[in-house]
Amino acid sequence: MQALQRSLPGARAGARPVRPARRMVACTATARPIPRATNEQKLDLLKRVECFIFDCDGVIWLGDKVIDGVPETLDMLRGMGKKVFFVTNNSTKSRAGYMSKFQSLGLDVKAEEIYSSSYAAAAYLESINFNKKVYVIGETGILEELDLKGIRHLGGPGDADKRVTLKSGEYMEHDHDVGAVVVGFDRYINYYKIQYATLCIRENPGCLFIATNRDAVTHLTDAQEWAGNGSMVGAIVGSTKREPTVVGKPSDFMLKNISASLGLRPDQICMVGDRLDTDIMFGKNGGLTTSLVLSGVTTEEVLNSPDNKVIPDYVLAKLPDLLTVKEMAMVAA
Repeated sequence: MQALQRSLPGARAGARPVRPARRMVACTATARPIPRATNEQKLDLLKRVECFIFDCDGVIWLGDKVIDGVPETLDMLRGMGKKVFFVTNNSTKSRAGYMSKFQSLGLDVKAEEIYSSSYAAAAYLESINFNKKVYVIGETGILEELDLKGIRHLGGPGDADKRVTLKSGEYMEHDHDVGAVVVGFDRYINYYKIQYATLCIRENPGCLFIATNRDAVTHLTDAQEWAGNGSMVGAIVGSTKREPTVVGKPSDFMLKNISASLGLRPDQICMVGDRLDTDIMFGKNGGLTTSLVLSGVTTEEVLNSPDNKVIPDYVLAKLPDLLTVKEMAMVAA
């Protein structure tokens, strides 16, 4: 995080106060559907915002395919002098792992521009001076970030093939030096991992329960939605009767770490995401401008549902819609 802080400048001295973001009217059963941003609103967004924080799945890519026009959009924003961050709740990769994915998709992104929930889990433990062991339900991303912080761990992919037979008198031992259980997305979750995490949380005094996120679904492929980390976290909540500390979106831990390094006011930062309950709530909780894209999880039907109470400031079909005002925006920059 220190490298990240050194790489980002503070707010410009003497910058003019920005105008408040235009707020959309909350949708009700009889309300007019929330419209997509006009070209005038897109220009207004680009003029006011100094930094864009992007979710990845559903905004930058779908599965293993970059969304058409995204590279050009990022080039435009950088050409205007905007700062960009890529924030993802997906904990399966470390920041180094995400660098490889960005590069494989032809996207020029710096390591210090990436903030994953796997990194957030390690950064949170570091922030509280944690010095015990961590039991991990999750994949290599969490382990790699814990290693970089010098935090001891067990579990993770190493427990993928362990089985519980439940034969008569079976008793599972667990490490009593485990002081935290971190639950991230785990394609190889099994009953052994659930029981081990349960024992640590219930029997080790003061053991922390940390979730990288509680997303209901996620984009593992571009073909359909898949059950997200909320299902893994829910299993541990059910067995321990404990609620976790969530370090990913929409909790404020990520935002505090990012905003502290930016030196910008919240109204100079825009959160762009495809989820109302994580991305847009993440931005609203922190006082950021918010922009919903309809290229991922949230559909226009869900956005305009009478049950939806999370209203973004701007709505785009997809991130590259900003390219429609490229020439005007570059002149104004």
